[in-house]
Amino acid sequence: MAVIRPEKVAAIAELKEKLSTAKGAVLVDYRGLTVAQDTQLRRKLREAGVEYSVVKNTLTNLAAKEAGIEGLEPYLFGTTALAVSTTDAVAPAKILSDFQKEIAKTVKTFQIKAGVLEGRVIDVEGVKALAELPSREVLLAKVAGTMQAPISGLVSVLAGTIRKFVYAVDAVRQQKESA
Repeated sequence: MAVIRPEKVAAIAELKEKLSTAKGAVLVDYRGLTVAQDTQLRRKLREAGVEYSVVKNTLTNLAAKEAGIEGLEPYLFGTTALAVSTTDAVAPAKILSDFQKEIAKTVKTFQIKAGVLEGRVIDVEGVKALAELPSREVLLAKVAGTMQAPISGLVSVLAGTIRKFVYAVDAVRQQKESA
């Protein structure tokens, strides 16, 4: 086995840490982007809390194997950038997919290669399917609404019972007043 220089060992350790703690990561071929487009992409990713960097394929492959991620090697060719999120699994896929659609007419070479979701490799179709999912906030709102529905139903039933009791008491009062 070849001796790996200390700076490469540090880079592998850093990539391993990113891949190990990542909820979601996406590999892209960034060729063809202008500086302005790259700056725009980096800004969008930074705002969403996604870390984006250009990576060396061999170092990424070694780091993935050390992190226990199998099946990434076929996607590590050409120019590669890695977008990693430790908080939101959907954010890198959604931002990069939207960006690819946005620049599709001007840049044909920018391509999503693959993704890593909770330690498992997913292909381009998986990344696109992940990008189509609603955001975390929307999903949480749906869960909260679903949980709230039985409670609001119970409140309506209880209010109806109290309302009927009030009507009955009022009817008795009116009957006694007229007698």
